[in-house]
Amino acid sequence: MKITIVCAGKIKEKYLTAGIAEFMKRLKPFAQVEIREIHEEKMPDNPSAAEKEQVLIKEGEKLLKLVPEGSYLFVLDVFGKEKSSEELASSIDKLGLSGRSNITFLIGGAFGLSPAVRKAADELLSFSRMTFTHQMVRLLLVEQIYRAFKINRGEKYHW
Repeated sequence: MKITIVCAGKIKEKYLTAGIAEFMKRLKPFAQVEIREIHEEKMPDNPSAAEKEQVLIKEGEKLLKLVPEGSYLFVLDVFGKEKSSEELASSIDKLGLSGRSNITFLIGGAFGLSPAVRKAADELLSFSRMTFTHQMVRLLLVEQIYRAFKINRGEKYHW
């Protein structure tokens, strides 16, 4: 299985990069996982609604260009469906069993997602109704993908 994580912005915090690197290493026996990043668009100070919309549109276009063709697209969105770890594991397993060997998870930037990105999604997924930084979500995502593979293999999970 090939999993692509498409996201806005680079992560500078060492505690996050260390955690992400650890889970990327743990995922190697289960799947080929690749992270593709875009540079976040600059938002002006005190932006108008139109300026915010333009930034989201530009970021959205760049993000969608990084989604592999034919990939099942999960877009992480506060308005998405919340799933338990077991439900996410089941979704990944069912996609694999149905022949969908390419899965993409897309994480927007600090200002959210454009309507075009939401529309492109096969599924909108939310980790919580709470707000997290998009950098933190990347760590949570790789951990949950790893957990999903452990669940699907019936293996114990220890962190």
